[in-house]
Amino acid sequence: MAFDSSPATARVTRLILQDFRTYAALDLEVDRPVVALVGENGAGKTNLLEALSLFAPGRGLRRADFGDMARHDGPGSFAVSITLEGAFGEHRLGHGIDRPDLDGRRSRLLRIDGTPVSSPAAFAEHLRIVWLTPDVDGLFRGPAGDRRRFLDRLVLAVDADHGARTAALERALRSRNRVLEERFEDVLWLDALEREVAELGIAVAAARRETVDRLSALILAGRNDASPFPFATLALEGEIDRLVATLPAVDAEDQYRAMLREGRARDRAAGRTLAGPQASDLLVRHGPKDIPAEMASTGEQKALLIGLVLAHARLVAIMTGLAPLVLLDEVAAHLDPRRRTALFETLAGIGGQVWMTGADPALFADLHDRADVCLVTPGHVSLPDRI
Repeated sequence: MAFDSSPATARVTRLILQDFRTYAALDLEVDRPVVALVGENGAGKTNLLEALSLFAPGRGLRRADFGDMARHDGPGSFAVSITLEGAFGEHRLGHGIDRPDLDGRRSRLLRIDGTPVSSPAAFAEHLRIVWLTPDVDGLFRGPAGDRRRFLDRLVLAVDADHGARTAALERALRSRNRVLEERFEDVLWLDALEREVAELGIAVAAARRETVDRLSALILAGRNDASPFPFATLALEGEIDRLVATLPAVDAEDQYRAMLREGRARDRAAGRTLAGPQASDLLVRHGPKDIPAEMASTGEQKALLIGLVLAHARLVAIMTGLAPLVLLDEVAAHLDPRRRTALFETLAGIGGQVWMTGADPALFADLHDRADVCLVTPGHVSLPDRI
């Protein structure tokens, strides 16, 4: 298989860690389209993927507090640095935290080529990242909140500002809930808060809808009922999603604001805002069988999820012009040889660099000279013979 050079690809050629998770210090240089991290469970393979995921908006693939990423018994700070090589030349990206101050607060340190930047969203000019971890294996049978977080991660990969919008919406909702509880008669304050909630809520719902619509169109355009990764059909369910689907944004905001005003007493009794994008759900169906994803077998759900993430990676490449860095944690081990071959072929077509983990080096034997196979042991990574 040949790895496509279009769209533009930014390849990680060097990963440096300082006091991150189980690594006191690491300086790893790689130069191939696939990096396979091989080692026993608990060796620290996923820690390396997490370090790379910090260059996407958010808190990384584990959604952990930054303080928890600092090495146990270390100084309380950490640093992660990567060197990228691609169509835009070589760039160095850095992400870390300072030691906690006397009040326990930590400062994030974000840099591009040595220059401080204010947000990880700035990294999106150089790198887009998608990932799949075992944590989402139960996505289709789990609570709606898990699917919303999964969807927001899909949106973030194509719209780096989505994280700021969702965070602002959460803050506005918390403020409204607090005023409902403590100052229910303050109509002017509630009106102002609900105006903010409506604007942010419709913006969040619209961004989700756009991504779902684009991803659905891409999936259906490449539909292949014989693929080992079945295609998915996607839909959004929720009151706000119906407003966004049927009304211009300004009218949808007005309708949502009216819903909030009319629901004040109900929301006060519930202790939370019941209507909004925070109550939406992503509905997924197994396309070839036309059944809800949660009714498919465990193996079918895993294949469906992989197919969805692969389609999303293609969408990222199309929408941003950057083939994404793809992080796959313990994915190949759960696939039979046919599906494993299909996975590698599909990843080749996307064109981005791929970092994968697995316990058995034989999982990556079919990649031949296209992979750097790294041996991971606690606190160390070595690059012995290349397969």
